[in-house]
Amino acid sequence: MINREILANRYEVQQQLGKKSGRRTLLARDLVTGDLVIVKLLAFSSDFEWDDLKLFEREAETLKSLSHPCIPRYLDYFEVNSPTYKGFALIQTYIPAQTLEQYLQAGRTFTEIEVKEIASSVLEILIYLHQLNPPVIHRDIKPSNILLGERSGHSVGQVYLVDFGSVQTVLAAEGGTRTVVGTYGYMPQEQFGGRTVRASDLYSLGATLIYLVTGTNPADLPQKNFRIQFEQVANISTSFANWLQRITEPSLEKRFSTATEALTALEQPEYTEIKALTVGKPAGSKIRLTKNEDSLEIIIPPVGFQSSMIFIGFFATFWNSFILIWTIGALSSAPFPGNIPFALFSLPFWGVGFSMIYGILYGLFGSLKISIDYQQISLNHQLGKWKIPRRRSAFRESINKLIYTPKYFTKDSDGDKTQVPAKLVIWAGVEKFELGVNNVTIQSEAELEWLANELSDWLGIEITS
Repeated sequence: MINREILANRYEVQQQLGKKSGRRTLLARDLVTGDLVIVKLLAFSSDFEWDDLKLFEREAETLKSLSHPCIPRYLDYFEVNSPTYKGFALIQTYIPAQTLEQYLQAGRTFTEIEVKEIASSVLEILIYLHQLNPPVIHRDIKPSNILLGERSGHSVGQVYLVDFGSVQTVLAAEGGTRTVVGTYGYMPQEQFGGRTVRASDLYSLGATLIYLVTGTNPADLPQKNFRIQFEQVANISTSFANWLQRITEPSLEKRFSTATEALTALEQPEYTEIKALTVGKPAGSKIRLTKNEDSLEIIIPPVGFQSSMIFIGFFATFWNSFILIWTIGALSSAPFPGNIPFALFSLPFWGVGFSMIYGILYGLFGSLKISIDYQQISLNHQLGKWKIPRRRSAFRESINKLIYTPKYFTKDSDGDKTQVPAKLVIWAGVEKFELGVNNVTIQSEAELEWLANELSDWLGIEITS
């Protein structure tokens, strides 16, 4: 029995809701507002570790920065030094709902439609968290951290995601040591190694949903090649079973890469099959694309020797030789400084000549690299081993459009047809990063379409045609 102790002269403890090593969760009443609140306590105890305090402070800082109706709201944070409690307290809003774990323990079963509703709701929350800058990764999605309100009409009830005690931002993961946290049965392989990415939350959600459709903790289900074997005990449609298999893929490369992609595939079962047909790299393509959850890099190598380069090379040689002879003659025909205007007049012609030479050299030795990470998108040109000072970049968060235009024909005033090559434009605010089918970068429309689909998948942005 807990005494009605008042913390920070404001929060009157009503009851204890949970207790585990060094932590307690209390229900209290805010004496100022009269509202019920949740008090999470990190107690100074014999097994207290500084890593616990780091995670606790990170949870407080993360909650303070979040604003979502289905996530508890940060209210207060302070040190506690009373006869009963010593440590730190995090105050957050109280949500009057039970956890999925409590429903399961009480014997409630869920239909496939209800499980899909829950999946959609959690994915919407993850889309919000993962698209923050830097992205916020929950790291401990499981039935006891998902609350479900009472049924409302045909709805399964309002879904909430709670307990951000294991939360990680991408920035936190890249600096300092990595703490392995999570719950066995709901953690993907990469999380056991201390490497957590956004798709790790998708795996944990998938494992939670498997619990809902089977009534068995995923840790107690058989595994084969690290894959949860749930199909025999789940009475669900083939398309939903395929979706659950994809979201709980042990391999990051085969798992859904974003919450947006997972939600689209859930709502449109045919989406996964369509994507499998369209995103394959065209045979013979030399373009290199590497990606993981945090970054994507496209390297377009030199196109190599083209027969058209012979004509351009001869013409460039003739052009530059003519301009050289003309410039020497113009400079020698008049004394200095009267010959300066003649020299200046020749500069645009030299520019044309050098651009032809540069085009040939770039086709033979030039490469283009597009890099996107959680901070920015950048485009770099390189000629052999030398970087060309034409780097362009923009903030990642400003990427808002992906426009693909297939090749088409236009007619001039005489009715003659002109082919306009396919192009792909990545819009980042007012900046645009353009890729097109031409003789010096991408040579086929199939390659450009493949890149468009890869970027759409990774960015979570639909392609606009």
